[in-house]
Amino acid sequence: MKQITAVVLGAGSRGSTYASYAKEHPEELRIVAIAEPRQDRRDQLADSLGLPQEARYATWQELLAQPPMADCAFVCTLDDDHTAPALKAMDLGYHLLLEKPMSNKEEECRSIVQKAKETGCKLAVCHVLRYTPFYMTLKALIDEGCIGEVTTINQIENVGYWHQAHSFVRGNWRTLRETSPMLLQKSCHDIDIILWLMGKNCKRVQSFGSLRHFTSKNAPKGAPLRCLDGCPHAETCPYYAPKLYLDMTRTGWPVDVITTDLSEAGRRKALEEGPYGRCVYHCDNDVVDRQVVNMEFEDGALATFTMTGLSADFSRQLKIFGTKGQIQADMGTKEIVLHPFGGEKRLIPLDMAQATSGHGGGDFGIMRDFLNILRNGGESRTGATISLQSHLICFAAERSRTQNTVIPL
Repeated sequence: MKQITAVVLGAGSRGSTYASYAKEHPEELRIVAIAEPRQDRRDQLADSLGLPQEARYATWQELLAQPPMADCAFVCTLDDDHTAPALKAMDLGYHLLLEKPMSNKEEECRSIVQKAKETGCKLAVCHVLRYTPFYMTLKALIDEGCIGEVTTINQIENVGYWHQAHSFVRGNWRTLRETSPMLLQKSCHDIDIILWLMGKNCKRVQSFGSLRHFTSKNAPKGAPLRCLDGCPHAETCPYYAPKLYLDMTRTGWPVDVITTDLSEAGRRKALEEGPYGRCVYHCDNDVVDRQVVNMEFEDGALATFTMTGLSADFSRQLKIFGTKGQIQADMGTKEIVLHPFGGEKRLIPLDMAQATSGHGGGDFGIMRDFLNILRNGGESRTGATISLQSHLICFAAERSRTQNTVIPL
């Protein structure tokens, strides 16, 4: 098996996740250089990969100023900094694993698609749900005609109250001006998977949503700006930061996002000084905390998607209705129930042997597929042109939400 080489642009949570494939499967993948402006993150990942100092770059610009040094590049910078490194890497001849969203601007998404066509780049957008046993099983059931023609899909993404607070109230993706609309950043996964399952083009979109709960007007009386500043609601508030981040039994995500020093002192310092110690009602967040999207497809089929950050569940749930039956599924419990009309319900078994990584196995699933394409040819099931469709729906939904209108596609 040919070993593929890669450079990593962005050593945050996602970049580190994809790079970790090289540690588990060194015969398939070798990371030769990384670029990351935060030295602690840069050195943490580089040390884990055994990279020399000369393979560690402070910026993607410095790394891509060098002659091409690998087969592919992983672009895992923040949302508003995807386009420039992606275009530059493709010009240099790198193939691309591009973290979603492609960009937070529609015209930049289109420019990435065009550049991939011009350069012949093998590009995979990290819509990792398409590579999970859960969704691949659902797709197979639909394609086999088990429920006839699909008429309606209802999907719910339960973000989870603590995840909403971590990533979209306190965290990197809390504001539109710095990253992306909530639907594009968090739920373009879901829009993409609905498109894949439906297998048809979307004709028009309508959306509703707003920031309702995580605002200063909902702050409990006497709540300070930071949780550690003597909050009188420490015992009862589900968002009290020390409950999540000072639990020393937790060492992985999301705790490892707040600091590279996971000692109690390191964590406490991060909560005292960094964004993750702020009261969720006194942050600078402005992305929605729940949103609904209605979609009509070219043959009249319908889909609804609900994203809610105010949920106890932390899973994706859906119902798929067809002309001959229905499917009910829960990614959290890994249950898929097929109910043909006039027949008995039956539980569909899942092959979870490959589901050993995050996103239900999708994180390493896309890595296996991407590396195989680079070795043997073919096109990614989440290629640039394919992924553009779900991004366009997200942009249209955001226009619908803010303009209170139905948007044709």
